[in-house]
Amino acid sequence: MAAFLQWRRFNFFDKEVVKDPETSQTYDKLKDINISASVSGRGQLIFGDHDGYLHMLNRELQINSFKAYEIRVSHLFQMKQHNLLISIGEDEQGVNPLIKVWNLEKMEKGIPNCTRISRAIPANKPTPVTCLAAHECLNWMAVGFENGSVIVLKGDITKDRHSKSKVVYENSKPITGLAMKTSGKNIILFVTTGGSVISINISAKQEQKTTLEDFGCCSSCSVMTDHTQDNQLVIGRQDAVYFYQPDGRGPCLAFEGEKLQLHWFRGYLIVVGKENKGLPRAPILGGQTLEMNIVSVYDIQNKFIAYTAPYADVISILCEWGSVYILSGDRKLYHLQEKDTQTKLEMLFKKNNYTLAISLAKSQQYDQDGLIDIFKQYGDHLYGKGDHDGAIDQYIKTIGKLEASYVIRKFLDAQRIHNLTKYLQALHKAQQATEEHTTLLLNCYTKLKDVNKLDEFIMTKDREVDFDVETAMKVCRQAGYHKHALFLAEKHQKHEWYLRIQLEDNKDYQKALEYIGKLEFDEAEENLKKYGKMLISEVPQQTTELLKRLCTDYRPIDRPLIDQVNLDGGIPRIQKASAEEFIHIFVSNSPRLTEFLEHMIKVQPNSPSLLYNTLLELYLHDIVHEKDISAKTDKVRKTEDLLKNPEAKYDLDQALVLCQMNNFKAGILYLYEKAHLYQQILRYHMEHDDYVYVIDTCKKFGAQDSNLWVQALSYFARKEENCKPQLMDVLAHIDKKNLLPPLLVIQTLAHNSTATLSVVKDYIIRRLQLENDQITEDERLIKQYREDTEKKRAQIEELKTTAKIFQAAKCSICNHPLELPSVQSFPSTGTKIFQAAKCAFHPLELPSVHFLFRVSKIFQAAKCSICNHPLELPSVHFLCEPHSFHQHCFESYAENDSECPVCAAENRKIMDIIRAQEQSKDLHEFFHNQLERSQDGFSVVADYFGRGVFNKVTLITDSPTRQRTGSRTSSRLP
Repeated sequence: MAAFLQWRRFNFFDKEVVKDPETSQTYDKLKDINISASVSGRGQLIFGDHDGYLHMLNRELQINSFKAYEIRVSHLFQMKQHNLLISIGEDEQGVNPLIKVWNLEKMEKGIPNCTRISRAIPANKPTPVTCLAAHECLNWMAVGFENGSVIVLKGDITKDRHSKSKVVYENSKPITGLAMKTSGKNIILFVTTGGSVISINISAKQEQKTTLEDFGCCSSCSVMTDHTQDNQLVIGRQDAVYFYQPDGRGPCLAFEGEKLQLHWFRGYLIVVGKENKGLPRAPILGGQTLEMNIVSVYDIQNKFIAYTAPYADVISILCEWGSVYILSGDRKLYHLQEKDTQTKLEMLFKKNNYTLAISLAKSQQYDQDGLIDIFKQYGDHLYGKGDHDGAIDQYIKTIGKLEASYVIRKFLDAQRIHNLTKYLQALHKAQQATEEHTTLLLNCYTKLKDVNKLDEFIMTKDREVDFDVETAMKVCRQAGYHKHALFLAEKHQKHEWYLRIQLEDNKDYQKALEYIGKLEFDEAEENLKKYGKMLISEVPQQTTELLKRLCTDYRPIDRPLIDQVNLDGGIPRIQKASAEEFIHIFVSNSPRLTEFLEHMIKVQPNSPSLLYNTLLELYLHDIVHEKDISAKTDKVRKTEDLLKNPEAKYDLDQALVLCQMNNFKAGILYLYEKAHLYQQILRYHMEHDDYVYVIDTCKKFGAQDSNLWVQALSYFARKEENCKPQLMDVLAHIDKKNLLPPLLVIQTLAHNSTATLSVVKDYIIRRLQLENDQITEDERLIKQYREDTEKKRAQIEELKTTAKIFQAAKCSICNHPLELPSVQSFPSTGTKIFQAAKCAFHPLELPSVHFLFRVSKIFQAAKCSICNHPLELPSVHFLCEPHSFHQHCFESYAENDSECPVCAAENRKIMDIIRAQEQSKDLHEFFHNQLERSQDGFSVVADYFGRGVFNKVTLITDSPTRQRTGSRTSSRLP
């Protein structure tokens, strides 16, 4: 039995006899043609005959024939990428082959243009041509001869002028086949004879010949494959079909039997072989018997026979228009049409030949969805047969297209955990797995207790992650595989998961703390806030040390102290957390909190007030509960140092409350003094009846708050025991500072039964003497003010009724002589400008007389009151002294036009006193009203004393005349 029969046979081609489209009868227009050569390509079938004609058959089966040679056509070659036909034939008797190149695109009267005619004679030795080949680049053409020679024509094959021929091979046996192939930059020529297969690099400067085989093939038994088989040379022999590359032989397929022709069509190898059966030859050809040939179509890639059938004496096989045309010896033209891919697949499905179907679909570039459907059907077929291992292999190929639940449900029902595990692994590898798939796979591992597989899936360091990490950690943790969960958490930097497993499952607090110390700043801060309370409870000292680093200058513990930034001369970035955010985690460990806070305020004195407040509270708490005297003394010292530290930023009010709650006397008194709460210091000593400290407080802070002595007097006055020394001391200071009226002092002491007259005798006598002296002084001032008032009234009357002589010759500001015109000002009438330059008879000179409302005013001042220079006109005179000024001096120094610059300061002081008296009048009324409504009149009086309302206001003037308000008169005289 022939070896090729081991390949499976299919009928993937439909055979039919070509019909004449005009008559619908069998096409018979080729029956009278004695065909000598044939070729196809560029949309037509071309036949050459023994009469020298070329017959071109188009798709509509119309024939165009023309005379190409005088005797016969022996060889035809159709270019695939160019519409050129190369023919070899004979125009003369004898051996004289001619090469003609026809341009099929340029036709004249149905005849293509012949672009080249050249003789095919090797080394001037006439011999018949056996084969022909040309390269698609149109620069190479090869001709083989019966004497074993091969010539290569280099140059444009369409023209004879620049073409050069060269014999590249010589042999004793006839050349049976030629083929060309491009290999990189080289042009390879395959040559076959009856006894060898040779490859020649014809593009090299020196032809490089390589003998590929020591046996050859017959004529028409060699062909070139297409790119699907890497453009190999195929030869057919009795025993097999051989494939060749330029450097050696390739695969070999054992197809036994005599081969007559080899053809290539779309990945198929078409072999025409002999069969022993005979048929009577058509009568028109002389009644001879025709040999039966077997036409077989082999799918080389998929290893099956796509078609086989007998034909009578096959003359030619042509491939065109996507089909195969077979011309048989009875001159019938047969058409082989390949079935479509879906039809072929259905045929394979019916025979359950899914493996071949898959291979066929791939070779036909079947779309991915179609392939997935084949894999699914194949998988279902195998699953139905019970071949679960084979079925899962097919289902794995559907990943990404077929819904995974379809497969998972099948194998869950069949309880085939091993197969399901394999599918889930492939699902993860294809990165198509969801969280549920990861969970299911890990559950399969744990159920099978396959730790090795679990290690391979999770703990392989260089393995690409193809699953959801958090899901894997969750499943491993639930199944008790904490080691695997920790590995994943650490590898993928799932810090929260790592810490949860270490703290909640493994209870390994030390490793958890070490892991936090290796994290970046943000992660370390976040996790210490989250787990700090637990860690302080279990590993307090180590946690405290880590917190110190975190809140000062943090860097991961595994990072070098000097990194690349330091080496490059850059300033390292300091990262530190807010210490106040970690106070709450020390809730169960006060000593560690104290240590932490002491460290923070030592390295960062500008720490927030919360740290100082908390540390103070801890100190006070320890003082209260400390039993050891020595330790308690030490804690008191530390507390006082903290309070008195000038850099400490504790909140004063909160610190005071803490000291009061813990009855820390030293702290209370220090904070009172720091806050200037002297009344509270005094009250504190009064509450504890510390007489000495009461007096000392008044002496120490009496200058800042004089009411302390008043409070002390009231305090000692309420005491029934003998406080005479203290009262005497207090009264002495009250008397010295005049803090209280004597009446109030006596009323205050009246409540004390131990306060005798001897206590206040000296005080009363001194106060009465002072009052008498004050009364005497007041009477003197009253008399003085009355006299000044009368003088002022007389002066005002004089100004209103009599003339004022201005005889100053100089300005009162610049002291230069005054010149006319001059300006005089009066308070009731405003400024009067006198610019008369002459008397009734003569020019005016100073002194001069001016009349205002029928009253004459004489201005005879000679100097300016400012500069003390002789007056020159214009000048300004004021009625207050009088004062006289140059006009330019007055304008430079006066603040307004109606006020004397010399008297302005004194006048302003008097006006301020008047306004203060008016305000005090209203204040006194308000004081009396408030005193009447208040239940504690003493506190109201003390408040007003503190505000200085009752302080005496005394006006002391050098001259009563300075209290006058000036008036001015201006005149302008030449």
